[in-house]
Amino acid sequence: MSLLTNVMDHSLDDGYAEAAARRNATGDSRLPRTLRAKLGLALGLVLAALVVTVGAAQARVAAPVVAKEREELIDRIEQETAAADKLESSVDTLRDDVSRRQREALRTQGGDQGELVGLLSGATAVHGPGLKLVVDDAKEADTSAGGGPRQTSGFSDTGRVRDRDLQRVVNGLWQSGAEAVAINGQRLTALSAIRAAGEAILVDNKPLAPPYSVLVVGDGNRLSTRFHNSADGQYLHVLQENFGIRTSVSVEDDVRLPAAPSVIVRTAQPKAGKGTS
Repeated sequence: MSLLTNVMDHSLDDGYAEAAARRNATGDSRLPRTLRAKLGLALGLVLAALVVTVGAAQARVAAPVVAKEREELIDRIEQETAAADKLESSVDTLRDDVSRRQREALRTQGGDQGELVGLLSGATAVHGPGLKLVVDDAKEADTSAGGGPRQTSGFSDTGRVRDRDLQRVVNGLWQSGAEAVAINGQRLTALSAIRAAGEAILVDNKPLAPPYSVLVVGDGNRLSTRFHNSADGQYLHVLQENFGIRTSVSVEDDVRLPAAPSVIVRTAQPKAGKGTS
């Protein structure tokens, strides 16, 4: 009972009372906890504002430097682009000069057959009667990979003209008696290649776009008859009937074909072996 009586009489610990009395006696003026928290928050905000201000000032100082570097980079790009354009122009000029010298060599060194050699090699421009064959995609040509594959192509049929379609057309024209052939102004030679790059058709690495206009120099009437009766002419007819490929053929009185952009000259030499000198 004496313990309970003591707790009831002294509900606060004597130590707390002594500490309060001592604080009053010494004049301790420590701030309340809530006020200290507010001051700490204010100090943090001040520091954050200081950091942001310093960062903004540094960015403002660095901005002219970045702008200057950007301008220098743009100037370098423009200079290099101009240099590349100049080199490309120089290459075109040299290529034209080489072609001119090749044609001149064919005329002067070819003898009586120099003109014929230049014609057959594609080194000289040519004009005369001939044939115009236009091959175009179907009206409903779809760029998506739909439909069944053709037996003559590894591509899915989309109603579009393929590289091997043009290959067969050109080979059929040569076989039918063509003397010179060009596709969309691109002169073909014995070394020309018709290939595909994705959905595009390349002739000597130059992309062509439909419709494909094939100009041929030769006997137009004879060419037209022989080509239509050939296997390649029948192949083109099948493309027209089954896949909607559009074609048109007309005999022309005067067809003009440019010279090939460049003619590669190749020579052969006998290989020295035993018993040879």
